[in-house]
Amino acid sequence: MIGDNVSNLVQKFQEYSMWRSGVAMALERYRAWITVAELSDAANDQRMSRALGRLAEDKLTIAFVAEFSRGKSELINAIFFADYGQRILPSSVGRTTMCPTELLYDETFPPSIRLLPIETRAEPQSTSDFKEQSNAWTVLPLDISSGDGMLEAFKHVSLTKRVPLEAAKSYGLYDETDPDSKLAVDANGMVEISQWRHAIVNFPHPLLKQGLVIIDTPGLNAIGTEPELTLNLIPNAHAVLFILAADTGVTKSDIEVWRQHIGTGTGRMVVLNKIDSMWDELRSEAEVERQIIGQVSSVAHTLGLTQQQVYPVSAQKGLVGKINRDAKLLAKSRLPALESALSNELIPAKQEIIRTQFATEINELTTARQALLSARMRNVVEQLVELKSLRGKNQNIVSHMMKRIDIEKKEFDESLLKLQGTRAVFARLSVDVFTTLGMNVLKDEIGRTRNGMSKSMFSTGMRDAVKNFFAHIQENLALSGKTTDEITEMMTVMYRKFSTDHGLALSTPMPFSLDKYSKEIAMIEAVYHKQFSTTVLLTTPQVVLMQKFFDSIASRVKQNFLLANRDVDAWLKVVMTPLEAQIREHKAQLKRRRQSIERIHEATDGLEEKVAALEKMQDELAAQKTSLDALEAELKKSIREELASFQAAA
Repeated sequence: MIGDNVSNLVQKFQEYSMWRSGVAMALERYRAWITVAELSDAANDQRMSRALGRLAEDKLTIAFVAEFSRGKSELINAIFFADYGQRILPSSVGRTTMCPTELLYDETFPPSIRLLPIETRAEPQSTSDFKEQSNAWTVLPLDISSGDGMLEAFKHVSLTKRVPLEAAKSYGLYDETDPDSKLAVDANGMVEISQWRHAIVNFPHPLLKQGLVIIDTPGLNAIGTEPELTLNLIPNAHAVLFILAADTGVTKSDIEVWRQHIGTGTGRMVVLNKIDSMWDELRSEAEVERQIIGQVSSVAHTLGLTQQQVYPVSAQKGLVGKINRDAKLLAKSRLPALESALSNELIPAKQEIIRTQFATEINELTTARQALLSARMRNVVEQLVELKSLRGKNQNIVSHMMKRIDIEKKEFDESLLKLQGTRAVFARLSVDVFTTLGMNVLKDEIGRTRNGMSKSMFSTGMRDAVKNFFAHIQENLALSGKTTDEITEMMTVMYRKFSTDHGLALSTPMPFSLDKYSKEIAMIEAVYHKQFSTTVLLTTPQVVLMQKFFDSIASRVKQNFLLANRDVDAWLKVVMTPLEAQIREHKAQLKRRRQSIERIHEATDGLEEKVAALEKMQDELAAQKTSLDALEAELKKSIREELASFQAAA
């Protein structure tokens, strides 16, 4: 477990995890109650299961980006792993992280380090694709009971190998136009490269178990050569810490990576590490402070930031301060200030995203349950009014009321026949949605684009192939979106008709949009064009690199379409649910009314018994309404709840 010396970031992440658990428990209580009260159905239960699943799978990702020797791994050790009393990630002079590394926890795997061989770069599949192929990975067990054992296991991530120059070119890891690359070739024509393409550390650390994911990136040159970083891991991270060193300042490659791949925005922060290099016993504290402020000012100016957006720290001294419980050294390292800034910006923003998404879905679910219960209460009231009006009436009046119910039923049955026609159109349109959103259509598009890229050795031809790919994808999304709009419009008309003609308590159908998928595709396209917009003449490694980027694009778009297909399918299953639930309720109510009047027609002395039974039912439904309101209020309150530390600060 985490020790007593808990950082602000760790504390708030734990509070965030507790908030999610509280929401999940409130939803489970609500779900159990409406099931017992027979206010649920299969579609509603499926939506609740999906909502609970999203809460359980919710991740908070922090990426650490830096050139080598900036103290990136040390900063990760200091923030997250100081409670182990030693370094967990290897940290020494030179390069220690040679490939993108994800630290997470997946309970379906044992504690381990999974390593993807660098040779997979020669294949037309992205890292994300290989995550589905367990046999492609080298797996090392992780002994979590031994800090030294874990440290030794982590060292495997930084292993390198020497390969022939042509092999490095085929992997897109050697740029012959870069003068520095030529210096890396030895006398035998061999080049040193990482032994691994990607590493996944499955580690049951308390924070990782609660959904934290840490991305440790290799040097800045890898950001340009590993598409998984550029297209997926960095853009999708909730926070990106860009680490510079106080003794080197901002280099040209730092500036390029900041502008092209990170930039300003929510959760993007600059860390000026190694300020302890400025500590000098021959200088006063004021002189040291002025020097640090000067370096912070220079970094902020170069990157176009305010000084408040640059955080000077000493990760090494912060780690030592935490391990030795040296509060003075920890404060001097300024690590707590970075952790506070990170938690104050990151955690509330993440909570607000989940809160907004969850609140919308819960509102739709609770509104439908309230409408169903209200329909039951209204039906009982109508029956009571009807039966009480029969007191003292002769058989002719009773017979007349039976005929009136029969007319109502006939009109309702006619509406149901018209609904059958709507169902047929609904079924046809549902199929139409997937003709342009289907995975086979996407597979054909990917194949055509790869073929077009392989036929062209010029940058314009390759870029045009990718440009056409994105244009066709957006067109397919737009066509599917047009069909879902048509379904929504048709269902709106049907909802309105049943509300008007038969008094059903229906509002409007559940809305749906594919806009978020279209926006993500646009974002992926922007990243790709930004990466290759200035490329005019292509070398062999650049051709390989463009093709590798497209492999990652294809994987990312496939994931996008899979989610879109899942969401459309789920929406199609529930968009009719409120209408169908109210139809069932109305049919049952008409049947009950008819049976009540029939019995009274046969034996007038049963009238008072029936009235009493309905009055009892009315009381039970009123009690149910009170319970439903309370559970709904509890659920919505749990969603609105602030984290404990933010409440204390308010």
